[in-house]
Amino acid sequence: MPDTDAPVLVARLRAAGCVFAEEEAALLLAATDDPERIDTLVARRVAGEPLEALLGWAEFAGLRLDVEPGAFVPRHRTEVLAAEAARRARLATARHGRPAVVVDLCCGVGAIGAVVLDTAAPVDLVAADLDPAAVRAARRNLEPRGARVFEGDLYDALPQGLAGRIDVLAVNAPYVPSAEIAFMPPEARDHEARIALDGGADGLDVHRLVVASAARWLAPGGSLVIETSEAQSATAAALMREGGLDASVVDDDEDATLVIGVRPVPEPEPRRVPEPR
Repeated sequence: MPDTDAPVLVARLRAAGCVFAEEEAALLLAATDDPERIDTLVARRVAGEPLEALLGWAEFAGLRLDVEPGAFVPRHRTEVLAAEAARRARLATARHGRPAVVVDLCCGVGAIGAVVLDTAAPVDLVAADLDPAAVRAARRNLEPRGARVFEGDLYDALPQGLAGRIDVLAVNAPYVPSAEIAFMPPEARDHEARIALDGGADGLDVHRLVVASAARWLAPGGSLVIETSEAQSATAAALMREGGLDASVVDDDEDATLVIGVRPVPEPEPRRVPEPR
């Protein structure tokens, strides 16, 4: 019979390098009362699998969200992006007098979209991702909240009717430089989809694709909000300016860096005064 005594499990997890061994042991013990199942889960965690994939859920901004094996697990620093997207959605709704149009692009399991739907309703939210596992989880997390979720590559996945209408475009695209993936924790490096991590040589390949077409998809005054690293933020902001957006960088105490681009609102044409006859 496997030993499922909590101190024994904590010792196994700590020996494997789990920093929060006590908390993880408690969560695994709460997941099942089958000793064989607990032993299997602990063994898989010791082997490096993400805790969230083993549990089937991740905690994000106070929400419990479904997670599929292989899908990108939402990071807590991204809660800053979710909160900013929700704030801008509320402002857009108040400004327009109608639900803001929000897109969660590269949505993963839909963490950002879920926060927006729960804290900024009413909104018209669409989410999209290229990874099938992530899309399956996102549909479970978002569709009961009233969102639409699509599978596909960036803007190709979106309904064409959204072009020029998006008030908030929230994007947590991959931004790890390819050469640095080898140094990531094994639960990410070995168990999450590579397309959710690899941002190319400088980490900004997907950002370039997003920014290049953002002005076409954003409504006038609409915002593109992207998570990046502090070291990449100046380049990301320059890309946004080249793409016709007004750009700014926000550094947060939670080790999160956001780059925000706003599509300018066209100046009204001056009123023509008839010339006197």
